[in-house]
Amino acid sequence: MPVPKGSTIDPERTRAEILSAATPLLYERGLDGVGVAELCTRLGVSKETLYRHFGTKDGLIQAVLEARSRRVATWLARAVATAGDDPRDQLAAVFDVLQQWYDEPVFRGCAMLNAAAQHHVPPVRAITTRHLDRYLDLLTGIAGRAGAADPHALGRQLLMLVEGATVVAAHHDRAGTAAHARRAALALLSAATT
Repeated sequence: MPVPKGSTIDPERTRAEILSAATPLLYERGLDGVGVAELCTRLGVSKETLYRHFGTKDGLIQAVLEARSRRVATWLARAVATAGDDPRDQLAAVFDVLQQWYDEPVFRGCAMLNAAAQHHVPPVRAITTRHLDRYLDLLTGIAGRAGAADPHALGRQLLMLVEGATVVAAHHDRAGTAAHARRAALALLSAATT
């Protein structure tokens, strides 16, 4: 990212721009689908700049995954908050926004699970665990507000439906996948709160 003559270098902005540009490329091509040289060329930065901001390609990958996880958690929390006070509506909203994501032409599945499958190493596994914990917290909160006898157990079941639907949408059939998972999730919620 060349700096126009007379401009001030802003390290935080440069880092944010690298993250922004690297995220869709790594998601589309996979973590190992693009080497450092091509990555730098596509991002318009030198290897020195990449390494100065992230240490290594793995450092960039970890930063991309952390940022994406926070964005996804915020996106889902916003969908739940917008759905109103009824936990059934909140749960339905999770699956409704997931279907919107599945329908996007660039959808390639869950970036965290893809990363964990490609790089089964402790740092990536830790990021994936935190990501799934964010989902679990959101879903357990819905289960608790609904009055489930065991909100954590129901939250885990709902997490399995969310991630299972995402895997099916990525590898089998996107059409209506979230709607099927949504019906199952609402049935679980009803059964757990009666």
